[in-house]
Amino acid sequence: MQGLSAAKQEIEKGVLAKSMLTIVGDCSVDYLGRATSTLAMGKRLVLIKGDGSVSIHQNRLVRPTNYMVGTKISCELCNGGSNLVLRASKQRPKEDLTIIFSGIDDLKAYEMEIVNDLRLSGSERDLNEMLMQDLSMIEPGLKPVNQQQHFQKGVCDIIAEDREGNFVVIELKRRQADYAGVTQLHRYMHEVQKMKGRKTRGILLAPDIRKNAKNLLEQLGLEFAKLDFELTPSGEEKAKIKGLERKQSKITEHMHPQQG
Repeated sequence: MQGLSAAKQEIEKGVLAKSMLTIVGDCSVDYLGRATSTLAMGKRLVLIKGDGSVSIHQNRLVRPTNYMVGTKISCELCNGGSNLVLRASKQRPKEDLTIIFSGIDDLKAYEMEIVNDLRLSGSERDLNEMLMQDLSMIEPGLKPVNQQQHFQKGVCDIIAEDREGNFVVIELKRRQADYAGVTQLHRYMHEVQKMKGRKTRGILLAPDIRKNAKNLLEQLGLEFAKLDFELTPSGEEKAKIKGLERKQSKITEHMHPQQG
């Protein structure tokens, strides 16, 4: 077991160097933000990445029990040095994750480049299928609900559910997203919200987005993620997703009043 004072120094050094940190120990967890959650004291793995993301894992399931991205991380000793408090926080939106360690079994820091070099292959249809199989590449915690959902005016690519239980409408565009693509996503989002009676978000995936489309997207509280990929003719070596980059912050937290 590692001393908490030495662990504090290693964590601070690793965060400063933007290393990947793995911490295994007994801890409790409190999250305050769009919702609130608490985990009682127990053995867990805490993963800190160089981009400021923090996730808490238990010995079950693939997805983290708690997570935050793009945070500012700090740690301090408290209760006479008997506890190490790790805090991850962000201002927009206001979120705080507090992890209190009573003991640390193992702590490792790894120097790793922060790169975005994901490669997938597939046709446009395969692209949708691959995204459905692992929506965490868009956002941690997303779970697939439906694909190719037909509405009166169009077909929505993907409907998912986020970790807060909100529906998420995901629209994929092969080329630069335009004004019409944003209005289309907004229409699908409200269709789902009206149909399901639950808060719904909208994410637009495309290689790029026009300026007027981005302005509208921000006004409507939607999100944009840059999805860089290549499509090849059927029968050839399929398409490639070059990478995914979140470009649009969560404007107004994407939440619209529920509709009956």
